[in-house]
Amino acid sequence: MTFSATTILILALVAATIAVVGAWAYGTANRLDRLHVRSDLSWQALDAALARRAVVVRAIASALSTASVDGKRLSVLADQAERADRAHRENAENALSGALTALDTHLMRPQLIAELADAEARVLIARRFHNDAVRDTLALRTRRPVRWLHLGGTAALPTYFEIAERTEPSGLQLDEVRTSARVVMLDDRGRVLLVRGRDPDKPDTSFWFTIGGGVESGETLRAAAVREIHEETGLTVEPDSLRGPLWRRVAIFPFAGELIRSEELFFTVRTDEFAPHRGGFTELEQRTIIEYRWCTAAEIRVIQNGGEAVYPQDLPDLLDEANLALVRLEDPEVRAIR
Repeated sequence: MTFSATTILILALVAATIAVVGAWAYGTANRLDRLHVRSDLSWQALDAALARRAVVVRAIASALSTASVDGKRLSVLADQAERADRAHRENAENALSGALTALDTHLMRPQLIAELADAEARVLIARRFHNDAVRDTLALRTRRPVRWLHLGGTAALPTYFEIAERTEPSGLQLDEVRTSARVVMLDDRGRVLLVRGRDPDKPDTSFWFTIGGGVESGETLRAAAVREIHEETGLTVEPDSLRGPLWRRVAIFPFAGELIRSEELFFTVRTDEFAPHRGGFTELEQRTIIEYRWCTAAEIRVIQNGGEAVYPQDLPDLLDEANLALVRLEDPEVRAIR
């Protein structure tokens, strides 16, 4: 049996079409799987942020005294929000947000105000990251070819989480709102350079953090990161050697008598081990900084278990991700961290 040239050409075109469609379907199915994983992880992060807010609200309720009307109501609403199932979670969280809006923060201690502001900032950024993940997943899942070929499998469609956003609690007066560029500086052994510091108003309490600081007017994030590295360590790095930003963290905290809201974006860079110096520090930074230390993930956990805070809080678990970002070709996707 022989085939004509036309038949062979048609069969080749059909085979090529099947191969192309198969490759596209395989790639799309894998991408969908990654998007679903991202949606699931973003929901877990949002759920954790909401749970933390509930814990802070119960502390506020206790400080107001559960015998007071405000204290009782806040405690009940926090419990309801934390125990609500997914279908009723939005309504429960919105009820709690409404109660917080009406709360007179002048009756609260400054530390509790800062804790509440930080908790709400984490909810804000976690919700936005979750809804971004849901949007990207739905955009691909709802395409006709994807639906026709059932590439999404039996996975349930992710859903948006809509609650009222408040950038800061009612009555909260922030002294400074800033964007910061921070850098996870890693040596050839995978250790990160940390700085130990303290609040000049609370010299007995120290904490650890990565290199970095506020972005100046007209300055890009990357340029700010390079400048901060030089000012805080004396090392000069090329802007292109930085990878990122990898992570985004929003924190509200008291420092030197002021309440600051900082949106921090993290880069990473590889360098040889070196001895930093503080030649570029301001007078305030000179009083704030105690020491530098190159740390492994295990050593950071020892510091945390000893009672000193390390920022970001999950840094020991993030070091592998930062190391991988330095060797991967594709740009990292910015995600929220604590």
